[in-house]
Amino acid sequence: MNRRTILVAGRLLFSLLTFTAVGTQLIVHVQKGFNAVNFFSYFTNLSNLFVAVVMFVGAIHRIQHKEPKPWEDLIRGASVAGIAVVGIVFSVLLKNEEMGSLMPWVNAVSHYIMPIVAVADWLYQPPKSKLALSQLPYWLLFPVLYLGYVLIRGAIVGFYPYPFINLANVGGYPGVLLYSLCIIGLFVVVSAVIIVLGNRMKNIMAS
Repeated sequence: MNRRTILVAGRLLFSLLTFTAVGTQLIVHVQKGFNAVNFFSYFTNLSNLFVAVVMFVGAIHRIQHKEPKPWEDLIRGASVAGIAVVGIVFSVLLKNEEMGSLMPWVNAVSHYIMPIVAVADWLYQPPKSKLALSQLPYWLLFPVLYLGYVLIRGAIVGFYPYPFINLANVGGYPGVLLYSLCIIGLFVVVSAVIIVLGNRMKNIMAS
C-alpha cells in the first residue's frame, strides 16, 4: 500500500468517524432537551468538525492528484493546532470533570483519537509549502474569535461551555483573562511546534 492510498483511506476513515461521533452526540444532546447552539459552542466540537472537513477535503484532493496550495497548508495547520490544543487542555484541565451526557466512545474520538491522528497526518504528509513563524497569527484567529464569541454570548445567555471561562468559577473577568491568556499562549507554543516539525519533515522527505 503506497503513501497516497494510506492518506486517502486514513483521512476518509477518520473524517467520517468524526462526523459520526459529533452527529451522534448532537442527537443525544437534543433528545435530552439541551440547546443545539450550546452544543456548537464547545471548542471541542468545532475543532473536531474543522479538522474532519480539512481531512475529508485533503482526501478528495489526493484522489484527484491535486497538490495543496500555500493557503491550504495554513488552514490545515490551523486545524491541527486547534485539535492538538483540545487534547492537551482536556487532559490537563477537564479529564476529571463531569462529562454529563457525553458518550464514552465519542469522548475517546474527540479528545484522544483525533488529536493524535491529526498530528500524525501532519507529520506523515508535511505541508507542501514552507511555513514561517510569522504566519502564526493566522492560526490564532480561530481561538481568539471563539473566545470572544463564548464570552459575549455567555454574558448574554449565562452559558459558558467550560468552567475555566465561567466568570462565576474563576473570580470574574481577571480570572477569565488569566485562563484565556494561558490558553492563547498554549496555542502559540503548539502552533510554533507544528510549524517547525512540518518544515523539518518536509525537508527530510525532500532529501
